[in-house]
Amino acid sequence: MSTTLDSPVATSVAVDSIASASQSPRRAVRGAIHWEYMVPITLVHGLACLALLPWCFSWSGLALALIGTNVFGTLGINLCYHRLLAHRSLTVPLWLERTFATIAVCSMEDTPARWVATHRLHHMHSDETDDPHSPRDGIVWSHAGWLFRRAPGRRTLTFLEKYARDILSDSYYRFLERRPTTVLYIYLLHAMAFALLGLLVGRLSGGDWPHGVQLSVSWLVWGVYLRTVLVWHITWSVNSLTHVFGYRSYATGEDSRNNLLVALWAMGEGWHNNHHHDPASASVQHKWWELDVTYYIILLLERVGLATDVIRPRHVRHAR
Repeated sequence: MSTTLDSPVATSVAVDSIASASQSPRRAVRGAIHWEYMVPITLVHGLACLALLPWCFSWSGLALALIGTNVFGTLGINLCYHRLLAHRSLTVPLWLERTFATIAVCSMEDTPARWVATHRLHHMHSDETDDPHSPRDGIVWSHAGWLFRRAPGRRTLTFLEKYARDILSDSYYRFLERRPTTVLYIYLLHAMAFALLGLLVGRLSGGDWPHGVQLSVSWLVWGVYLRTVLVWHITWSVNSLTHVFGYRSYATGEDSRNNLLVALWAMGEGWHNNHHHDPASASVQHKWWELDVTYYIILLLERVGLATDVIRPRHVRHAR
């Protein structure tokens, strides 16, 4: 694979030194701040706080935040990054896969290859020393703290080739890895689209440009910044809360748990013990009441012919 990637990839992925690949991915340079994550995460959280200002509120902005959390989080992160790319639990047409991946990029949770590689590392060493975000190092660490500490071993081409070779084989994902700032540009462009659309809708519905500006800001704050923060914390809660609180249906050799609240706000991802028991499955619903909205969307895609090779839960596969 390394022969297919030119020097920009090595520059962007291995900037922290190839030699550090032998270090523990979690423990490497724990004292060094990862500013590339710290700055945007802090900035977006600050911008999301503008939602507390009455002038920034609109009912349509609130609707965009709620709907967007499900669209960008469920389709982008849950379905695409997690079940489609990380676990290959289903197959969709390439154009649809890349569309979902771009939606995921709009949540600014890193490039597809880095997200997938980190998640696969988590499964391989769950709640062990090399787990990048185990609550055994503290729940704050597992929720978000691990993002702010440099781990050079996870920034190398060697790491990505080991855990996400199949992702890098795709030209679009390889392009994003060669030019990781493209993720930021995509995020800014989609934010600009929300702002411009809000400006036009506000102008047409309110009759003047000041009304358009107010709606534009509302859509930007609620529909983009606050929604991004909500998706982040929903994703992070799967890393943290579902390894601390909840019940266990299976002895999986690590601390994963099924957490009802996380499952509700993460559209099924909170049935985490079920997932660790059978990570290949496109579904994490093992009991009738363990609702998995993400899987229902996958079944809908399968029904209309847009999803194939959908892997059923192990107990269903074995019953056939």
